[in-house]
Amino acid sequence: MTATAADKDTLPYRKCAGVMLMNDRGEVFVGRRKDTPDAWQMPQGGIDKGEDARTAALREMHEEIGTDKGEIVAETDGWLRYDLPDHLIGKVWKGKYRGQEQKWFLVRFTGTDADIDIATDHPEFDAWKWAPVDDLPAMIVAFKRPIYEQLVAELGPLVRRD
Repeated sequence: MTATAADKDTLPYRKCAGVMLMNDRGEVFVGRRKDTPDAWQMPQGGIDKGEDARTAALREMHEEIGTDKGEIVAETDGWLRYDLPDHLIGKVWKGKYRGQEQKWFLVRFTGTDADIDIATDHPEFDAWKWAPVDDLPAMIVAFKRPIYEQLVAELGPLVRRD
């Protein structure tokens, strides 16, 4: 049976880890999603069974942008949640989840732009760039915007080069 919007309240949240990858100019990596034109986001993905959030974040960074050149410098105090819009319930993640509960990590990029390769085995992005941290909420799909606003408020001060 496929979940519908009516089932939303009974579905759990998918555990996820995300990476706010910052360069030495105070900018943050964003990739343009292949499946959503004009939507940019930071690397993120599900936490595998038995995996901790820190390990998952670094694994997702490598899987999505082809680099492991980074060191974690901070993390969000708690877990951040978002709900999928009703029209996506039952369509993503095999209909098992209502949204995601995410732990985010601020990672200092220790490589060069040449170390980033979005042509991965399962590419999620078709373009990438470095963006000012304050621009992030306007770049993401609307239903994830509150998460990005929280990230900018909590981790943004550690990224900005004023």
